[in-house]
Amino acid sequence: MPYFKARKYEVGMVYIDKAVKYDRKRYLSYRAFIKCIFAKTYKDAITDFEACIEMEGNTYVMDHTYQFHIALSYLQLNEFEKAEAIFKKDISEQEEEWGEAHYLDLFYYGISKYEQGKWEEALYEFNKSLAIAPMFSDVEYYKALCLYRLSRFDECQALLKTAKEHAEEGFSFNEDNAIYETYPYQVRW
Repeated sequence: MPYFKARKYEVGMVYIDKAVKYDRKRYLSYRAFIKCIFAKTYKDAITDFEACIEMEGNTYVMDHTYQFHIALSYLQLNEFEKAEAIFKKDISEQEEEWGEAHYLDLFYYGISKYEQGKWEEALYEFNKSLAIAPMFSDVEYYKALCLYRLSRFDECQALLKTAKEHAEEGFSFNEDNAIYETYPYQVRW
């Protein structure tokens, strides 16, 4: 992990590949996560996560399901419809099991709709995310962009101001690895 935190991805990947070689069940999901969030080799991440699902089902790595990471990878590959379909299914399963989905899943589900110009649908998902994490500045930012696209300029301007204030207060991605890597669609003010 120190190599990945230092952004020396190729050097670090040698070691994690060896770990997978000797204990595939234990390290494959971790390597897939590294490929998705750190190395940003999304096609390879999808391949690894699909193998993980075959081995053990749609379980979790770093607080999110394998399907979440697959959908996130598709977002980064500009395959927005695929990402949307996977997020929809994964969120439905989370809601069935836990009563609600993770706010980050809802945010990215909204992003998949935003990228397709589905402004109202994106707003709906962003609002669901904000109901769970009310000061999540990145969600507020993309919600404001939707408001702009819908010609709701006053609301957009007010929300952008609020989003920036919340970002300055530290209400952004709180994923453990966000201090090392910028997450997809994370706003840098």
